[in-house]
Amino acid sequence: MQQPGLTKNKAHAAAHAKIPTPSGKLALKALQVMLRARSPLPALEVFHGELGKVFRVNLPSFKPIMTAGAEWARWLLVEARESFLWKAPKDPIARLLRDGLLVADGETHDSMRRLMNPALHRNALISYVETMWRATDRIADQWQPEQAYDMLPEMRKIALLIVMETLFSVDFMPHIAHYWAPLLQTLRYISPGIWIFWADVPRPNYWRALRRIDAYLHQIIHARRAHLAQSGTQPNDLLGILVSAEGVDDAMIRDQMLTMIIAGHDTSTGLLAWAMYLLGAHPEAAQRLRAEVDTALGEAPPTMEHLAQLKYLDRFIDETLRLYPPAHLGSRIAAQDLTHDGYLIRKGERVTYSIYVTHRMAEYWQEPAEFYPDRFLEKPVPYSFLPFGGGPRNCIGAAFAQVEAKVILARLIQRFDFTLLKRDVHMHMAVTLEPRPGVFMRARRR
Repeated sequence: MQQPGLTKNKAHAAAHAKIPTPSGKLALKALQVMLRARSPLPALEVFHGELGKVFRVNLPSFKPIMTAGAEWARWLLVEARESFLWKAPKDPIARLLRDGLLVADGETHDSMRRLMNPALHRNALISYVETMWRATDRIADQWQPEQAYDMLPEMRKIALLIVMETLFSVDFMPHIAHYWAPLLQTLRYISPGIWIFWADVPRPNYWRALRRIDAYLHQIIHARRAHLAQSGTQPNDLLGILVSAEGVDDAMIRDQMLTMIIAGHDTSTGLLAWAMYLLGAHPEAAQRLRAEVDTALGEAPPTMEHLAQLKYLDRFIDETLRLYPPAHLGSRIAAQDLTHDGYLIRKGERVTYSIYVTHRMAEYWQEPAEFYPDRFLEKPVPYSFLPFGGGPRNCIGAAFAQVEAKVILARLIQRFDFTLLKRDVHMHMAVTLEPRPGVFMRARRR
């Protein structure tokens, strides 16, 4: 019987090829590129260019196998998916989300995904559109015309309001200021950092922040259970589905709520912040977007019918996701020894696939470093465009995020003209890929 994940053409190779590692000279070259770019991601492009589509990072206590390209992504996400685990128990994100959908494996994941899917399915999104544009207005109405605003935290506010109201029927606006610092502290805990080399690094501020967030989530859960006991009915939202489900306790509900808040709002924050940067950096694209939005919407707020007419906005968002994918790296743990493309992967090894590198490979994209939304007039090579992952475990919120981004951007373009004040922006690897030092803009009402 062929081993799961074993490729046919090299399954019986006499010896496995050694996974390349960067030489000292190549590492120095990558370091120079990283310093110029102020981000480690371009260094991965240097390694890929010299070593190919698979190589090993050789750092103390951290030696993952790095992969790039559509073929490796398909193998990891589809062909050999049953031979990999998502959860690395010592990773901060696994400690934070516990049995949350993003990190759970096996039946825990599958049963929760089946349960949660109706609240995130395209059929449910129609009822969310009004909430999305109203949340956008609530934040944008506070902007003053002569004041500069960093669009990263502004987009975070909008995304938080939307995820809390659409999925949990909670108005988060009165609570933003109180929970802003604990939320950012929690995000810092799961961002890349010293934990890569030292898993048990102490984080006292994190635990205090998490206790505040957990108390808030359990307060919401208890209030919803009390409402169900009193009225016998539930709002048709994600929290209602979870509270009404048999055998789902408060701890499991907390894990799914926190997963949706962290994964759901932070990826949207990154996407929207980069979209605002590109809107300001490319006046010709901004002009096309204004014309399209004005034609489709006029003065009416966005509806699902309007969104279907915004074809250039679709391509603009896809190009933003290609250049700056919020989830720029996928990570798996081999559950058994595997062989692929002649390479041996040992049980317990971490195997990653670089969405960022794949999105910038000349093999799939003409002039990959250039911003060109109309490249998406043609369909990309399968598994070369992976902003929401791929295969059976692709992001459950992909459709939600795409509709949300279109609603927010269409509403902002409809109401404001934006001026980008600082073009010197670089990529920062937080939980998601963020623009630093920020996307500073002025917004003038149209």
